[in-house]
Amino acid sequence: MPSRGARVRDNRPVTLKIRIHDGAPPYEQVRAQISEQARSGALPVGHRLPTVRALAESLGLAANTVAKAYRALETDGVIETRGRNGTFV
Repeated sequence: MPSRGARVRDNRPVTLKIRIHDGAPPYEQVRAQISEQARSGALPVGHRLPTVRALAESLGLAANTVAKAYRALETDGVIETRGRNGTFV
């Protein structure tokens, strides 16, 4: 499956590669890749992430799948949701 990116506030794409036939569920692939990009600095602290719907649409996933990944990332302390202001690294 080709990788697709959702645009963020500074036009830097969040590039994720979801492999449907991979052993890991799609939400776990989203969680792991965003976590790694945040840890490496590819997604710097304060960087606004795409909305759940926008990222789901760009990846061809269900919104619930991306929402589950975002909840896990928030629990892990990787991202922070600020209500209507958005979700940030």
